[in-house]
Parts: sequence; structure tokens; C-alpha cells
Amino acid sequence: MKIDLTYTLEVLEELLNTPSPTGYTKKAIEFLMTEFDKMNIPYKLINKGGLVATFKGENDECQRTVSGHVDTLGAMVREVKNNGTLRLTNLGGYMWNSVEGEYCTIITDEGNEVTGTIMTSAPSTHVYNNARTLKREEENMEVRIDAVVENADDVKALGINNGNFVYFDPRCKFTDHGFIKSRHLDDKASVAVILGVFKYLVDNNITLPYTTNIFITNFEEVGHGASYGTPEKTVEFLAIDMGCVGGGLQGSEQKVTIAAKDSSGPYDYDFRLKLQELAKSNNIEYCIDIFPNYGSDASAALRAGTNIKHALIGPGVHASHAWERTHQDGLRNTYSLLYYYLVSN
Repeated sequence: MKIDLTYTLEVLEELLNTPSPTGYTKKAIEFLMTEFDKMNIPYKLINKGGLVATFKGENDECQRTVSGHVDTLGAMVREVKNNGTLRLTNLGGYMWNSVEGEYCTIITDEGNEVTGTIMTSAPSTHVYNNARTLKREEENMEVRIDAVVENADDVKALGINNGNFVYFDPRCKFTDHGFIKSRHLDDKASVAVILGVFKYLVDNNITLPYTTNIFITNFEEVGHGASYGTPEKTVEFLAIDMGCVGGGLQGSEQKVTIAAKDSSGPYDYDFRLKLQELAKSNNIEYCIDIFPNYGSDASAALRAGTNIKHALIGPGVHASHAWERTHQDGLRNTYSLLYYYLVSN
């Protein structure tokens, strides 16, 4: 099978530039609904905002579910400060220094958008003696709003208040050497791969051996994405999420990672062996890794009481939850493994 990533990369760029911090994912979900409509794959929204699309297969009693999450890291206004800046509370598990200096956008309850920059309360070495040493933690971080404001009342007059969502500029860039640099590759890279594979199945009139559900969750970054919504006939649940890259790990941005274990415990052994054999027999570049500081939608589904075999694969992403980067080869290898899994018995 020759893989053409054109559609996958188009979807990825659109998704990366569509804000969807955890709790504010409607626009991204609506975009995916439009894509499923184009492919004539039926779907339904679940009450908590996630999306389940269903691709009918030969066996409708024993179903497979493939998941990816569209929610990302972000923030929320915690306090409108008297000096006209904003204090934030984080959405998801990132380090505050990883968003220092980032451009951001505040979304008011009326749907208006106000831009700003995240910085410390001592942002200049010319002015503050402690600019270098100030600890990067919540109470020392603030948003400088791109509007003329001098106090909290000026800020509130813009419609900004506690509880407003804040999203980060993704800084999405596709390089000449195949790298993709952007925030929120976790997990939009995987969602784009999922859509690419199913578009290939539709375009080539391929019938799968099992009915397969595509579960797009919207609260994974805070731990309960797939805690509800897994279709009841699911016997195998495959989470597609990023593979970590760094010290003590085998993963790379060019490979697909098959996870053996994360913070929730080991993944199903037989399921993992099947994925390994599919990778070997189809010359897919892969690795096996363990992620002690990581959880997935497959784990959330299992904790919710679903009777499933669960596994996790995904493209390698460097500097996850910070300045993320992956490679088109990592997407291609993830695409291949997902495809060969779906067409296997």
C-alpha cells in the first residue's frame, strides 16, 4: 500500500489552527463532523461533547473502537488582577515555563476574542532584578492583554472575566525536511492519521472484517475522555495517541510507538503482540516503550468498567506538552500500522 499523506496533512494543519483547549472543543468537533459527512460515515455526538463515528464491517457483533482526542492543553482566566493583567489556571499538565512568552487568545462568554502574551510578573531584566530567578509557577505568571487597560475594571469592560478560556498560538510549521513543529500535536497528529486512514478505506471501497468505531474524545487531557461513550459491542479498544520521545525511551519522531505500559498499568499483552507482528510483517518502523507519566483514553475506558482488550499506538512526538515536534515518517508509520490492524482478522 502506497501512502499519500496529502489529506492527512491538510486535516492536521486545519486542526492545529482550530482552538480546542479542554472544555472548549466545539469548533474542532464541528470540523470533524464535516469531514465525516464528506466520507458518508455516520456519527453521533455524545452528551459530554465527544464524537463517535461508525464504519460498518462484516462482523457487527464484535466491534473495534479506535480513539483519538481533539482537546488540547490550554488555560482559563483565574483572576482579573488590579494592574490589568490576568492570572491563569492551567488546563492539562504542562510546565509554566513552556508557555512563557507565548501569544494567546482569551475567548469571552460573548464569543469575542482578545489577544495577549503570557509572561512572568517580572518580564524584563532591565526593570526587575529577579527576572531570571523568579520561579515559573502559577502565581508568578500573567497575561499582558493587547488592549489599553490600566485596571481590572478596564479589563472587565472588554468582556473578560474569570472562567474565560484561553488558547495558545500553535505556531504550526511544516519544514522542508518533513518535520512538523506545533503545539497540540498531542493528539491532533493522531486524529489526522485516523481520518486519513478512513478516507483511504472509503475511497477504495474497502470492507473491514469488523465494524469499527472512531471515538473522538474531548476531555482526555484531564483524564476522563473515554470514561463514557465507548460503544457497547466493543471488544478491542485501540487508542491512537502520541509516543513520547526522550531519555530512556526507544521512540523517535520517525517511528510509531507501541506502548507496553503507562501510569495505569500494562496494556493487553496479546493485543500488543498482534500489533508488533503486524508491524514486523509489513516493514513498519516501530518501537516498544513504557510511559510512567502518561495515561490514555484506552485506560480511561477500562477504568470506567468496559470489558475490552486495550492497546495504545502513536507517532513519536518530541518535547511533548511543550514545544512539540514530529515527522511525516512517524505519521506514515502510524497510518500503516492502523491500516493493517483494521483490515486484519
